[in-house]
Amino acid sequence: MMAEGKVFAVLGHPVAHSLSPVIHTVAYASLGLPHVYRAIDVPTAGELLAVVDEVRRGAIAGANVTLPHKRAVLDLADEVDTSAAEPGAANVLCRGGDGRLRAYNTDADALADDIAALAPDASRKRAMIIGAGGAGVAAVAACKKLGFKVIAVTSRSWARSENVETAPSAEQVRRMGALPLPWPSPGEPAPDSFASQALRLQWWDLARGASLVVQATSAGMLGKDPGESVRDVVPWDDLGSDTFAYDVVYTPRMTPFLHAAASRGLRAEGGLGMLVRQAARSIVLWTGQEPPLDVMRRAAEDTLDRGGHTV
Repeated sequence: MMAEGKVFAVLGHPVAHSLSPVIHTVAYASLGLPHVYRAIDVPTAGELLAVVDEVRRGAIAGANVTLPHKRAVLDLADEVDTSAAEPGAANVLCRGGDGRLRAYNTDADALADDIAALAPDASRKRAMIIGAGGAGVAAVAACKKLGFKVIAVTSRSWARSENVETAPSAEQVRRMGALPLPWPSPGEPAPDSFASQALRLQWWDLARGASLVVQATSAGMLGKDPGESVRDVVPWDDLGSDTFAYDVVYTPRMTPFLHAAASRGLRAEGGLGMLVRQAARSIVLWTGQEPPLDVMRRAAEDTLDRGGHTV
């Protein structure tokens, strides 16, 4: 007896060119499920509330949540899983039989799984993360799961040492057990305090001994900020030959960050694997079935090669 067809969706803004419908559609077909998956543009908080209510009523059986709503959706859920509580962001909504909504975050586990698969022999000593938004805190959680001893984070929004002391994003990183450090952009005016200068130097010193560097901002993505600014806060020529560089951006395939790593012979990978793995974990939460990662990835790559989707 064929399963009942259900509607799943990704909620975000903008979202028209999301790869998620391609990935989910091929996954459901591979599992023999008659489900459909839609991209729903949700530009305002009011519209987010209305669409989340559709999930609660069952008109939408489950939803992924992407920018800019990953934090706001936590307040709309009835329950928050620990996977979403620690990073303070959710990318999955699941509806229980009683209509209660539970928010999950599959990004961190997806990133941890992808890094472990791509660099299984990498040292777990020191990880450096560029970015403190949703992807940045997911990267912190992933590195904790992987057992990194030292995790340092910097953000373009932390231009001064005072920002690291007062910014909510820095406090969240600190609560998660990572070390927030001021943005160490080369060529900036000299810091106005010894403490600020020391913190900036600490980023460079720690980065030189990193076994993992994660670029967790949208810089370098098609249609977003150029990637040179994040590329240039990594001391590429001082990194060890076994350092692994990971960019959460997956289009274009070669960002300035990835090019800098590859040109020095370092292992480097974009974020398509993370995207596919978080989708697969979402499907498990909604259906209880494991979708085929290889089929999902191949569909995503084919679509990107045709230039059909960019985000």
